[in-house]
Amino acid sequence: MTDEVIIRREGAAGFLSLNRPGAIHALTLPMVHAMTAALLEWRDDPEVKAVIIDHAEGRGFCSGGDIAFLRNSALNDGGTSGRKFFHDEYQLNHLIFTYEKPVVAFMDGITMGGGVGISQPARFHVATENTRYAMPETGIGLFPDVGGGWYLSRLPGRIGQFLALTGARLDGAECKWAGLATHYLPHNVLAEAKERIAHGHEPGQVLSALAVTPPPAKIEANAAAIAKHFASDRYEDVLASLAADDSEWAAKELAALRTKSPQTCKVALRQLHDSLNCADFAANMVMEYRIASRVLTRPDFAEGVRAVIVDKDNAPKWDPATPEGVSDALIDSIFAPLPADEEWKPL
Repeated sequence: MTDEVIIRREGAAGFLSLNRPGAIHALTLPMVHAMTAALLEWRDDPEVKAVIIDHAEGRGFCSGGDIAFLRNSALNDGGTSGRKFFHDEYQLNHLIFTYEKPVVAFMDGITMGGGVGISQPARFHVATENTRYAMPETGIGLFPDVGGGWYLSRLPGRIGQFLALTGARLDGAECKWAGLATHYLPHNVLAEAKERIAHGHEPGQVLSALAVTPPPAKIEANAAAIAKHFASDRYEDVLASLAADDSEWAAKELAALRTKSPQTCKVALRQLHDSLNCADFAANMVMEYRIASRVLTRPDFAEGVRAVIVDKDNAPKWDPATPEGVSDALIDSIFAPLPADEEWKPL
């Protein structure tokens, strides 16, 4: 196993505590495998009544996936090991989504990308005053995967499309308002919540008893503007709508979008649109694995990671460079089925 996840039993609860503080608990493949193995073991253990996913220390719950590993795969093995990472990570996401016992994820701190993937499918996902939630993938030439298509497409008022395209960060109160958290708890009662669950109390009742009313959600003031400007599934329409608005907010969001990969912005809009036609979460993950398999080795991913994370010059050279240059045929090819023996399958 791995020491990057602390796996333990405490009373009636199984704990999966992420333990990679130097990387804000970004998920590695050994972490994915360790969490999956524990969940499979606890699934049939009558002593385990609930599962808690949290982090051991540090300022974040989980900052995402192992981006350096994925970029190395894209550059050096044609994406083979990267596809393996996505495949197994998505199996973990699906396992949590379909788990029969209650899973409680404590999103206390930075919760991004892969961190969303292991918290959002839990039956209960708890925000705090420390939560900083985002799906920032379009900024590095990726897309909001790990089930993002499923969750974001089902938020009201085009909030999901806004988050997918801009990578905007939400605090805990905004997560609760948007429907991305089931409960809002102060950080200082989390230990008590976990203790009560470990003592066998029903998680939903514990969380409801300790929950407080969050502060006003700042994003609510922009809800009407988001619904208006992000209404279209055509990326050029979104840009034009923002450009026609002379407000400071619209200018800020337009400037943010100008830094993103045009290709993966178009991918994200198509992903959220198509997810609404998926029969279940597994079908959504089949779609997202097809996308991941293609986007991983497209030029924008390695370039985006270089610009934002490696060289930190924040000057990516996207290919295609403009939304108009991203053809429908290219997007269709990214979403096309894989050979039958390469398609994603749940555990």
